[in-house]
Amino acid sequence: MNSTAAPTSTAFTAPAAEQALIDTLPPGFRWGVATSAYQIEGAIDVDGRTPSIWDTFCKVPGAIDNGDTGDIACEHYTRMPADVALIKDLGLDTYRFSVSWPRVQPGGRGGVNPAGIAFYDRLVDELLAQGIDPWVTLYHWDLPQELEDAGGWPVRDTAYRFADYSMLVFDALSDRVDTWTTLNEPWCSAMLGYAYGAHAPGRKEYPAAVAAVHHLLLGHGLATERMREAAPRKLDIGITLNAATAYPASDLEPDLEAARRADGMGARLYLDPLVHGHYPADVIADLATEGIEIPIQEGDLATISAPFDVLGINYYFSQKFTGFGENGETAGEDGLPITRTLPLNRPRTAMDWEIVPEGFTDLLVRISKDYPGVPMVITENGAAFEDTADTTGYVADEGRTAYFASHLAAVASAIQQGADIRGYLAWSLLDNFEWAYGYDKRFGIVRVDYETQARIPKQSALYLKEVAQQHRSK
Repeated sequence: MNSTAAPTSTAFTAPAAEQALIDTLPPGFRWGVATSAYQIEGAIDVDGRTPSIWDTFCKVPGAIDNGDTGDIACEHYTRMPADVALIKDLGLDTYRFSVSWPRVQPGGRGGVNPAGIAFYDRLVDELLAQGIDPWVTLYHWDLPQELEDAGGWPVRDTAYRFADYSMLVFDALSDRVDTWTTLNEPWCSAMLGYAYGAHAPGRKEYPAAVAAVHHLLLGHGLATERMREAAPRKLDIGITLNAATAYPASDLEPDLEAARRADGMGARLYLDPLVHGHYPADVIADLATEGIEIPIQEGDLATISAPFDVLGINYYFSQKFTGFGENGETAGEDGLPITRTLPLNRPRTAMDWEIVPEGFTDLLVRISKDYPGVPMVITENGAAFEDTADTTGYVADEGRTAYFASHLAAVASAIQQGADIRGYLAWSLLDNFEWAYGYDKRFGIVRVDYETQARIPKQSALYLKEVAQQHRSK
């Protein structure tokens, strides 16, 4: 870590109303950061690791901004002990990281790769030695390329391959890891990967994407059942969803219907089967109008709704929806109802995402009421901004710092309204490979100088450190 001349104080004061809410966060609240394997590890062909769909996608001309790849990323694979020390220096107690499937199980089939699993074995030991709770995410989008060649997530067999892989990791680490997430953001894996072509594997096949949704959830259920049966003690097993609040543009029926459709495909398509054991009837009907059917087999929903212990929520923005076209029409050329977004007229991040902290509160309160009984942890929340480093490499990222303050206050407000939220993990520890945006978008609370790989904590990192310390001292 290189933080030679970085300040030791944030020189940031949250607005009084936000600070008053943050001060109410409950005792025992988790404070941490999150990363994912492909975005930080590098070392893509080291120690037996085979290609993932992201290695392949990065070679597609025009798929990634600037032709960037994850080949080197943040060199976390070789710099891991120093990165763990950095988390310790920031006073954070939880680190959520993902395991690279093709590193642990090359090709997506067969036994464990000893050299691959050894890295995560060392990582867990290093975290525990520093007093940091390791939180494992088993799948953060890096499907082995061989499984994509066999059909990928739209094919049912991939769910069983995922359960097998999960047990390889579980058998190696469950003696020391207490919290397990099966999937990170299945909406992104299914929709961005198979419907819209924006993420690996870059396919644009909407029916295949819907099948992928089901098989991702089935993989979660299969892995959850097997981990639960093999657990050496009481462990917390869960899943992480990206969700948002879908606001209707007005009380007019087309706008209400547009928001309902967006919420159905973005949130309820996942939460309903996980918690209630069935897909939402209105979403099934919507899909049927497009000739699409979810490929459910007998027993699937019972498996998908296997009890779980923690729901991870990743939140970045909310949106407003209208069912009217620009000329007032309510149906497109295909005859289907129009669903499009309108601006909420809020400030935007470098990702062009509007900053809507009250949407975070509304989302968390809504989930706690509609899907009661499952504690939540904020497993990702953060923002990309156009960082400017000074001559020492320090970034006074006041925009990101203010983002964290407003969203921590939003979480506290949701807790006051009855939501059971146990912690907050910022995205992300390090600037990293931001998928199709390459290295242009920086989400880290720690700046990475990609030429030297130096790590320099930003103002936002110091802010989160101060907030966590103040919370624990109460």
